[in-house]
Amino acid sequence: MSILDMNNKSSAPQKTGITYLIATVAMVVLEKIYRLFGHGVTSPAMTWMFLFPLAGGLLIYLVNRAKVDIEDAERLRSFSNLYHSGIATLTVGSFLKGVLEIAGTDSVYLLYFYIVGFGMVLLGIVPLLSRASKRHSEPN
Repeated sequence: MSILDMNNKSSAPQKTGITYLIATVAMVVLEKIYRLFGHGVTSPAMTWMFLFPLAGGLLIYLVNRAKVDIEDAERLRSFSNLYHSGIATLTVGSFLKGVLEIAGTDSVYLLYFYIVGFGMVLLGIVPLLSRASKRHSEPN
């Protein structure tokens, strides 16, 4: 393993944090633009949809700041992908709920976005948190 490879691994939490920050800002801008063209009709689901990438990004950033071995990072990559996909699913579900509320309608399928999204987040974060807590409790 080269020094360059180790430097890339150490900057991954920063890239993740910046990505989630950009996603949060994009959700705020999207909501403001939609509100502008919504003729004064608003939706709490759309107003607060930025909280999913904000809270999700903060949590994964803190977990990633914990020291993780290279072998563990490769093994836990699928769980990390599940987590990121879960946050995206929750954000899209909140956006769609907001669009439907503004349109004055509803859908029974919106519940599935939240169930699948939270399920993916839980499946993705449990192994990462357990590994980070083991790492934190081990003596140096």
